[in-house]
Amino acid sequence: MTQRSNATTVARTLLGASAVTAGAFYAVADYLFRFVLEPGWKHSLFHSSQPDTTLAARQPHYDAQEETEAAQWFEDAKREATITAFDGVRLHGWVLDPDCANPPQHLYAICCHGYSGEPAEMAKYAHRFSKLGFTVFTPASRCHELSGGTYIGMGALEHRDLLRWIDAIVTSDPKSQILLDGNSMGAATVMLAVGNPKLPNNVKAAIADCGYASLEDQFLYSAKNLYHIPPFIARPAIRIMSSIARHRAGYSFSEASCVEALRHTSIPMLFIHGSADDFVSPANLDRNFRACASTVKQKLMIPGAAHAMAASTDPKRYWKTVTAFVRQTFQFEKPKGISGYVIFN
Repeated sequence: MTQRSNATTVARTLLGASAVTAGAFYAVADYLFRFVLEPGWKHSLFHSSQPDTTLAARQPHYDAQEETEAAQWFEDAKREATITAFDGVRLHGWVLDPDCANPPQHLYAICCHGYSGEPAEMAKYAHRFSKLGFTVFTPASRCHELSGGTYIGMGALEHRDLLRWIDAIVTSDPKSQILLDGNSMGAATVMLAVGNPKLPNNVKAAIADCGYASLEDQFLYSAKNLYHIPPFIARPAIRIMSSIARHRAGYSFSEASCVEALRHTSIPMLFIHGSADDFVSPANLDRNFRACASTVKQKLMIPGAAHAMAASTDPKRYWKTVTAFVRQTFQFEKPKGISGYVIFN
């Protein structure tokens, strides 16, 4: 009788300890979910006053003059556009007309910004494509700038929003030829979209700059390198975060696997990364490149570039590669009347 009583006590103690541990992991996961993915929460990363300690915040911009000129052009030229997302969220973006004489017909580029950013951060990319003759869309991701929404999807929701923007273009211009371009979370959004079976044939090529290969792996990398959370805490917490995301936001982290999506794409792809990226590991470049099923694909590593700093670290090499990729894919010549812009041959 005493042995049975002792066994019962031990079992209750273990169950109690397990419940406490599970509760602690859930509390950590809930906090991390709201901190990272719920911008409206007063304690979220979006309201943090912590200084940016990443290398990108300290690196020089060797294209500073271009960035200044592009920012002014963006403000002067932008026209607003809105659509409704698949789940009823109102999405906002900006349209920019070609900035050249006699632009080719039916060319469109969609430039997708990164996590916690805004369309204006894509101004220099938009301006480059505009000067090549593209009509450019710069959508604000849900929960960013003027777009609505409660939760960020890290690409899982945003790529479905991107497909809505694409459908809007195709409906307006059935002959449209579309280029997709994105940085960081915007790159993940692009990669997930090109692997979606609903992608229209009008999308002819895509550029993914410093995108992560897997959302779960990216969160693990960030937990370790940015927040110094031990893996034995981070792994179960991230799995619980995924369950919370599925329940509250309608997606799980497995739905944001770029390597899985890229196995189902066939359009030409250009992957870019900086070798000194301390936010999204440069190893993601090769992971995404290897996974890509396209017969036409290229990759570019910019030495010494931090996160989303490839174009600013080596503008000549960056834009020589991008421009050659775009011109080859869309098969058009340099439009006439471009002032102050050089296409490197």
